[in-house]
Parts: sequence; C-alpha cells; structure tokens
Amino acid sequence: MTLKIKIKSSLQIFLILQIFLVCKIFGQENSDCMTCHEDKTLKGTRYGKTISVFLNEKILKGSVHSEVDCIQCHVDLEGSDFPHDENVKRAKCNNCHDDIQKLYDGSLHAKAFSRGDRLAPICQDCHGAHDIIPVNNLKSVVAPINVPYLCGKCHKEGSPVQLQRNIAQTHILENYSESIHGEGLLRKGLVVTATCASCHTAHEILPHTDSKSSIARKNIANTCAKCHAEIELVHRKVIKGALWEKEVNVLPACVDCHQPHKARRVFYDQGMADADCLTCHEKKDLRSSENGRSLYVNYSEIKNSRHTSIACSQCHSGVKPSHTRPCDELTASVDCASCHTSIQDDFEKSAHGILAAKQDPNAPTCKECHSNHNVLGKLDPKSPIFPINIPTLCGKCHREGEKAAVRYKGTEREIITNYTESIHGKGLMKSGLTVTATCTDCHTSHKELPHTDPASSVNSANIAATCGNCHHGIQEKFEQSIHSPLVSKTDKKLPTCENCHSAHKIKRADSEGFKLTIMNQCGNCHKQIADTYFDTYHGKVTQLGYTKTAKCYDCHGAHDILPVENPLSHLNRKNVVETCKKCHPNANRQFAGYFTHATHHDPEKYPWLFWTFWGMTGLLVGTFVIAGLHTLLWLPRSLKWRRELKRRQEENNNQSQLEDNNNAGNPDTK
Repeated sequence: MTLKIKIKSSLQIFLILQIFLVCKIFGQENSDCMTCHEDKTLKGTRYGKTISVFLNEKILKGSVHSEVDCIQCHVDLEGSDFPHDENVKRAKCNNCHDDIQKLYDGSLHAKAFSRGDRLAPICQDCHGAHDIIPVNNLKSVVAPINVPYLCGKCHKEGSPVQLQRNIAQTHILENYSESIHGEGLLRKGLVVTATCASCHTAHEILPHTDSKSSIARKNIANTCAKCHAEIELVHRKVIKGALWEKEVNVLPACVDCHQPHKARRVFYDQGMADADCLTCHEKKDLRSSENGRSLYVNYSEIKNSRHTSIACSQCHSGVKPSHTRPCDELTASVDCASCHTSIQDDFEKSAHGILAAKQDPNAPTCKECHSNHNVLGKLDPKSPIFPINIPTLCGKCHREGEKAAVRYKGTEREIITNYTESIHGKGLMKSGLTVTATCTDCHTSHKELPHTDPASSVNSANIAATCGNCHHGIQEKFEQSIHSPLVSKTDKKLPTCENCHSAHKIKRADSEGFKLTIMNQCGNCHKQIADTYFDTYHGKVTQLGYTKTAKCYDCHGAHDILPVENPLSHLNRKNVVETCKKCHPNANRQFAGYFTHATHHDPEKYPWLFWTFWGMTGLLVGTFVIAGLHTLLWLPRSLKWRRELKRRQEENNNQSQLEDNNNAGNPDTK
C-alpha cells in the first residue's frame, strides 16, 4: 500500500513537472489551468476565509470571455511555476476595459474600495467573475430588467450599506419599484425605461453634490433628456399659473417637481391653472371678438370627462401667464398629438387626415368626433364613440346628401341606411348588441383609407383579416380555401368577403333572400358553371323561388371551398356521399355518381348527353317536319273534297225541295 502511494505521488509530481516544462516552452493555456481548477474539491483562501476555486469550464465557454486566456486577466500568473502561489491578485479588467476603469476610478465605489471598505463593489461583484453574460441577454445580472435587483443588494432598506452609512435617501428600491419607471420595468417588462444605471451611469457613480455627477442639479435635465427628448416642448405648458421655464431656455431641475426615485407622472396641484382660466371662461356670455362664438366652458364637463386630471394649460399650451389675460394671443388650436402621438400618426395617413392637411373645410377633426371638453371613453353610453352611437356619428358626414357622401364616385350609396338594415346594424341598433361590427371596426377609428389603398383595412388583400377580427373561425377556413390568395397564386381577381356578402347591406346567411341571390354571386366569376347549374333540376327549382334545394355552398362549402382532389373537400370521393346525405338521407355511392352540372351543351365532357339530346331532338323535329309536310300536301285535296261535298249536299237539297213541290201540286198524292 505504501509503495502504491509513493508511486502515485511520484506520477503527480512528474505530471506537474511535465506541465511546467511545456508551459515554459509553449506558454500557458486555459487547459493548463483547468488541470487543477476543474477539481470541484479545490480550495483557496481570501480575506482569511476558505473559498472554492473550482472553475466550471462550460460556464467560462458560455461567457463573453470564452476566447480570452486566463493569463490575460490573471496577469501576475503569467510564466509562474506550478502549482502557483495561493495569494493570487485580483484579475485585471483594465487591460481591455481601460476607458471603463478610468470612469470607475473616479466613482464613489472606487473611493470606498481604495479606503479598504470591504462593502465597496468591484467589477466582479456586478458582472460576475467567470460567468459574464452580455448586457442584452436577459439572464445577465446587468440586463436592464435585473439592474434594480443588482443595485438593491447594497442599496435596499436594511442592507449592510444602508445600515453602516448615514444616507439621506431611504427606501430607494421600494420607491423606485412604485415609480412610473419601476412599474414600466418590473411590472410591464419595458426594458427601455430608466433604471439605476440610466440616471447614475453604470460606472462613474458620483454624489449629486459633485458637479461632474449625472444627477447634479445642472446635469439632471440632460440626463432625463436622454429619454425625454422633447422635454423643452413639454415644459412650455403652464402649471400653477407660471411657466416651467423661469428663464428663457433654462429648465429647473427635474427633481424640483419629480421626486428622484418616486417619480410619477405628476404630483403637483393642477387646480390653480384651471382656476385662472375659469376667471373668464365660466361666464356664459363670454364670446369671441373675432367671430362671436361662445367661449363659455362648462367645467363640470371637463371634470367628468377622460381629461379630468389634465389642466387647461396642458392642452392650450400657448398661453402666456405674463399677460394680464394669458390667452389673449392664443391662436394655435389644441394639439392632441402631444399626448396621442400614435393616433395622430394614423390620422395623418388617413383620408380624413389628408383632407385636413389640405385645409379642406369638410375634413373632420378630433373634436368633431370626441367633442371639445366633454371627452368620454368609448365604454360610456353617453360618448359619441360608444358603439351604438357610432353609426349616428359617422352618419353626420356619410349619410346620403351630407358633405362626405357627395364625394362618392363609386356605386356604393345609402351607406348608413344599408348598414342599419344589415345583420350588423340590426344587431347593434335593434338588439343593442354592442360587440357587433360598427363603422370603426371595419374602417378603423383613425386610419380610414379608401378600399383601393393597399394599406386600407377594407382593401381586398386585407378584408379577410378585418372580418376575421370577429369571424376568426371563418377566416381560418377561408385562408385555406381555393379562393384565398395564400393558396391560389393567380393574376385573376379572387373573391373576398364583400363580393358575396356586400360591404354594408350584409344579410343573414340563413335568410331566404341571401340563399336565392348567392347563386348569382357565384355566377359573377363562374358564369359557365352557373349556367349549367340553372339547367339542372336543382337550378330550375331554385329559379322558381324554392330555397330548400341544393345550391353551390351546399355541395362545395361556403368558406372552405377546396379542389375535388383535396381529401378535405366536400366533393372528394371519400366525402361526397355524406355531402349528398345532407339532403338525401338514403344516398349511396351510386346515387353520388349523379353528374350535378351535366348538360347537353358540352360534347367533349358529356358526349352521351350531347348526342342523346340532339338525337332525340332531331327525331322529334323530323317527325314534326314530315307530319307538317304531309299536312300541307294533303290540304289542297282536302279542300277539293270539302268543296265537292258541299256541292253534292246542295244538289241533294235542291232535288228534295223539287220533289216536295211536285207532291204538293198532285191531288193523287194527297
């Protein structure tokens, strides 16, 4: 046993010597380090404490330093003997990150570290030692979503840093999590919102009293402006009757109004600004000197509207409190886009917005649909944009004879009337079904475009998706059918929802009127097939007005129309009997062999029918022709016989009369 231990020790010493000689000749590699550090039981010491120095090579290869050699960071070990000294210096990050090291060296953290403060963070405390992951990876400890937790290890309430320091700011992490920034990041996952590093920087962290600090009074506006780019424009608005800008183009410190870590949208009183406006505008007889229109404002409408927390001056941003009458030079109209930017972008692209850009007097504006001050939500029954009220709202312009209707160049007329009589309109106006389709559901609320525009929600390429917002199951079937552009790659125009159901006067699909007209709809594209259908028993019965006979959709399907060779087709050999059984319960394979569209007009496709029909027709015509000729030829003789018969009758009559006269004069006869 002792001999075996000596041999094993000798082999280990020999192996180490071999590694040492190879390293001297070829230089150290990561594999040389892993010879020892892949041992999970390997221990070391730091600050007098025993620590594990095991290194998981898999983690190292998955980090940003996977291509970096150990000695590039542990520079003091370059060329060292094996095994190296246990008192290893910290890895040097500044060999590669010199610019960041300079920022760190001037920060609070570096100063604390230079004082020997063992709580002071260094690179490894924030980024990790060997498991450094890129910042854009959500698993990284310095990814935006994780930064509050990282900083919170030292700066949350009750942490060693908080307990050992006399820091004025308390509950930092708690306040941040309740702020608008924290809610955006921690609750909604909005990684572009401000984190600790966004305001304090990642490495050059300085107290707010330092003039170089990113949160110093003179720098805080620039720091906030990294995200809030148009802060100058926003702060032109009046709050509490005074300009935000105390001096021209000079902002006050953001933290004067927005608390550093508990930043909310607003936490100041807005009532004073409104009170200043109402000094004049609560007078019912107040009128404009230009056009005489009333300038009276019913303040109760504003307080009960969606803008109840918005001050007058936040919409009417051009007021000047330095004037005796702040709005005496107010000329610009309210810019709703300052808050509703995305909606404004859609509006500018719409037909309404294009007209407005041309200063067309017929172009609708925000207030025409949403009103001036009594702006209500779409779920409020009193709101003009509540579903039941939308047809009336749109009808102000689009009803026949109104300013929008006179612009129509197409065949679409009586839009509002047709809608109210449609299945959608009846559901909304008569049944109060607020989830049914309204004008805005099909044409959108703010991005209304003509159907010829490829971006329009009612363009032929988009109409299926628009209808699919409510009729999703039907959309899925349609997109797999032969009529879908996703399936049929053709230059021909493919039918869409409106081709069969129309745009505004949509009927119930189970109504008799729809069933009788749908055949004509199919015939618009399939004229020859429709003609053959109307020649069949089914078609002739349909033309008589009966709806309980097979029509196109009964056999081919309504929205899931597929080629016959498709196994899912209603007319596929595997399914055709079941299709026939919907009307003919006793149908079988032989019954399903009936040629639905077979007529005598196609000698190539149906030669038996063609020649049989014309054979029988020829026989019938021939018979009538021969019979007719016979009649015509026999007619002269018949007329002659008739005249001869008449002559003989007259002779007989005359002879009889003569005999009667003779008998009357003969006494013997008496």
